[in-house]
Amino acid sequence: MSTLGWIILGGVAMSAIALVGGLAALLPQPVLDRVLLPIVGLAAGSLLGGAFFHMLPSAIDALGNNLAVYVWVVAGFVSFFALEQALHWHHCHFRPDEQRQPLGFLLLVADGLHNLVGGLAVGSAFVVDIRVGVVTWLAAAAHEIPQELGDFGVLIQGGWTKRSALLWNFVSALTFLIGGVVAYFSADVVDVAYLLPFAAGNFIYIASADLIPELATHRAGRDKLETTASLLGGLAILYAATWIG
Repeated sequence: MSTLGWIILGGVAMSAIALVGGLAALLPQPVLDRVLLPIVGLAAGSLLGGAFFHMLPSAIDALGNNLAVYVWVVAGFVSFFALEQALHWHHCHFRPDEQRQPLGFLLLVADGLHNLVGGLAVGSAFVVDIRVGVVTWLAAAAHEIPQELGDFGVLIQGGWTKRSALLWNFVSALTFLIGGVVAYFSADVVDVAYLLPFAAGNFIYIASADLIPELATHRAGRDKLETTASLLGGLAILYAATWIG
């Protein structure tokens, strides 16, 4: 399969995951409570493993072990921090009884931007190396499931119908495909390898600032064991993938 074919396949599959995540949110709450923590732990481990075991080594191979690589990592980290701060800033400017629909639209815009950047990252990874692209996609997909669960829940609580929430969640996920295709056709104009450390910074931020703190709020002994095991499992899977190919 061609590089563009891999990118398109990955984009379509990521959009399908958005639908699955939304449908999963319709499961009974006790079931969600039981499976969500391990999924979040696995996602955090996968994002960290993808960043440190695959994306950064590939960026260093392509660009050299120089300061610019690490500057792009920091830029990726800070950009997602800024995006999240902007989202939170808007949250606090709505009263609880006024924020429902505006918050839903804002969430979809932010999710669309997030997916666009993710698509650029995965697309650039495929351009640099198919194997790195597959691993980067897997790490992004692991994060997508708990993210879409949360997004769907916010939309439903904000007064959206289930059909509208599923449809618009799917539409916002299509920006992942757009980002991937843009990265592919930009490869002849710009060095998309610089997007690898940028995306690694994104992944590190999401894992360390969003997912791991969520795991840390659960203090029951069994929860701690499950979340630690799932986090280590995600890291182990991505490390094992370094031996493939």
